[in-house]
Parts: sequence; C-alpha cells; structure tokens
Amino acid sequence: MMRSMFSAVTGLRNHQTMMDVIGNNIANVNTVGFKKSRVTFQDALYQTIKGASSAQGNRGGTNPMQVGLGMTVASIDTLHTPSSLEATGNMTDLAIEGDGFFILSDGQNYYYTRAGNFGFDEEGNLVSTSNGLKVMGWQGTADKTPQNITSIRIQKGMMMPAKATGEVRFAKNLDASAPVELDKEKGYKIPFKVYDSLGNSYELLIIFNKTDVNKWEYTVIPYSENIDYQNLTSNGTLIFDPIDGDLFDQNNEPFQGSEIKKDINVTLSNGTSLSFKVDFSYLTQYAKETTVDLSYHDGYAAGTLLGISVDSKGVITGVFDNGQNMELAQVALAVFDNPAGLTKAGGNTYTASNNSGEVQIGMAGTGGRGTISPGSLEMSNVDLAEEFTRMIVTQRGFQANSRIISVADEMLQELVNIKR
Repeated sequence: MMRSMFSAVTGLRNHQTMMDVIGNNIANVNTVGFKKSRVTFQDALYQTIKGASSAQGNRGGTNPMQVGLGMTVASIDTLHTPSSLEATGNMTDLAIEGDGFFILSDGQNYYYTRAGNFGFDEEGNLVSTSNGLKVMGWQGTADKTPQNITSIRIQKGMMMPAKATGEVRFAKNLDASAPVELDKEKGYKIPFKVYDSLGNSYELLIIFNKTDVNKWEYTVIPYSENIDYQNLTSNGTLIFDPIDGDLFDQNNEPFQGSEIKKDINVTLSNGTSLSFKVDFSYLTQYAKETTVDLSYHDGYAAGTLLGISVDSKGVITGVFDNGQNMELAQVALAVFDNPAGLTKAGGNTYTASNNSGEVQIGMAGTGGRGTISPGSLEMSNVDLAEEFTRMIVTQRGFQANSRIISVADEMLQELVNIKR
C-alpha cells in the first residue's frame, strides 16, 4: 500500500508538469512564431519480487513478478510543425515558409527565431522589434558565405552613386521604302541622355538619314548648346541586307548574331570627355514605318532611397528616385539537422545545443531552407482544440492518481482499526 501511494505521488507530480506545459502552450496561442511543446511519460523503476525461472523437467518456466514504482517524464518535445501566415502589410515583417530560422545577434552570440517581426532602429540596423537583437545577413552584394554574415544596415535617405553612361541601344525598324534624303535635318531624330561619373546629364540627338538604297547614316549631335562634339567619331553608316532586312556587321558582311557597336566620343564645353558605345544590333530595315527608339541605356544620375522591397530569397532591394533599383542586403537563414534539439532562450529565440547539430547558414530557398514571405508573420502552431483535449486527459489522470492516495489511506486506516 505504501508503494501505491508513492507511485500515485509520481503520477500527481508529473501530471502537474504536463499541465504546466499545456498552460504555456495555451498562453502562447497568439505568440508570433511560437512552437508548441508536448509531454510524454514513461514508467519508472520496478521492484522484483520473484525472478523468472526456466523450465525444469516436467515443469514449465515461470515469469518474473515485479511491482512498479510509478512513472516519470520521458521527454518534453518542441514540435516544429508549420503554421499559418498572417499578412501584415509591413514590408519588414518576414515569415519563413518551410524549414529554417532567422539569425539574430547581440554582438557576441547567435540566436535563432521564427518570429520575423523586424524593423529598423535609430541607426538603420534591421532588428527584432521584440528584443532589439540585430538581424544577420549579407550587406550589399558581398560574397554570400556563412563566414561573411553581418548585421544589416539600411539608412533612410541613403544615396546611390551615379554611373557614367557606357552603352546605349537603339532597336526596331527603319523604313526600307523611305526616300533617299541627303538633308540631315529631314532625318529621323531621337533625343537621348548620357551621364558622366558624377551623374550630370547631357542631352544628345541621334539622326538616322537614308543616303542610298539599304544604306543609312547616323549622326550624333548635341541637343543643347553647352555641348561640343567631335565629328570624327559621331557619325557612321549602317548597311542592311537587301534580302532579309538585317543589319550587316562591322565588315559589311551578313549579320551572324555578333554585336554591332559604334564608339562615340563627346567633348563637353567644360573640357570633360564622354565615351560610350551605341549598339545597333537590334535594328532592322523592312518596308514598314520607322519605329526606332532607345531601348536601353546603362547610365544614371545619383539617387536617394525612397523605399525598399523584399523578395522570397530575402533580398532587400532599394528603390531610388533616379528610377533605379539596387540590392542593399539579403537576410540569411539557418537550419539544423535536429531543430527539436534547440534550447528555448525566451523572447521567441532559441540557442544551439549539443543535440541540435551544427548550424548551417545560407540563403533562403537553398540547402533545404524555406522561402521568405515578406509582409507576413508566422502564427503560433498551438491548436486550442488539441490542448483542451489534453487538458481533460491530464485532469483525469491527476484525479485518478489522487484517488489512489485516498483509497490507500482508507486501507491503512482499516489496518489500524483491526486492533479494536
């Protein structure tokens, strides 16, 4: 009877632990990125009253006789099952669809989390809004290796450097049925801009003028009075195949897919020289209206950051007022061979343990890592219906063990009363 009482005590104690875990799960039903836990039990030690015996002669063997001494907690497991996403509309809120953890740092240690409620601090660092830990990734377009991860910093109003024009491209059609016209002023004119290394813009004009059958002359001239140009490299001739309308190459041979580019040198009135290439590879000559236009240019002025966007790879792209986009950073993700082995550190974070395996850092969508959903947060994976059911089971288990103690006490009372 005393054994039964102590067995019941272990049942009471461990069902209390189970209720504690259930209570914590329910308390975190709305915690961002929370992963629920579960408790499993196992039986404890046994007292062997009689050991097993083997068969002897005409008698068979006997089984052991053992009395159990209660139960204990076998494990408290963290279940990293996926959960639903909640759209927030805030671009710095990130959720992981699939496996992986965001990496946070306090400057000395790494922490891992599924809670992507991020924002920027006063210095432009991307941080977790719940604890201020810095989000780790790669700044700019640096070599994206695990040893190169660093905190991500994006300052509001940051500048994008200007880029000098290196190439412009004209595409579409020149009218094969157009009359030969030697007067350049009656040619087909297209204004375009070029930029120097400081982002200053200069307006130029290219004129396409048909000078013979299947032959066109192009001329680049200033579109404003403050530009002077060198005639030797500002004009040239384009010859088209009379059969298929394609442009002949540099050697006036049928075009075989190689690039056809011409060098243009422009000297500004202040003495600055601009050198760039004009690509005519995409021009054709058919008996259709002239539709030539500027299809590409690689120069631009300096720009100021207007906003950011994040893609499924975690790449943070800046949108600048010069019309350009530039990759500013990329958020890194970590995976573990045994995520259930991570140690909960509070604040929606985990730390690595001896049984979690080595951290594997990389880009989203690679190496078994999930993709990132910007403007969303992962909800808790707690299922209230399941937790309430477990609560009932736990309550009944606790109640049954307390009944064992009550009945054992009554039996002891009857034993004491034998003397009467």
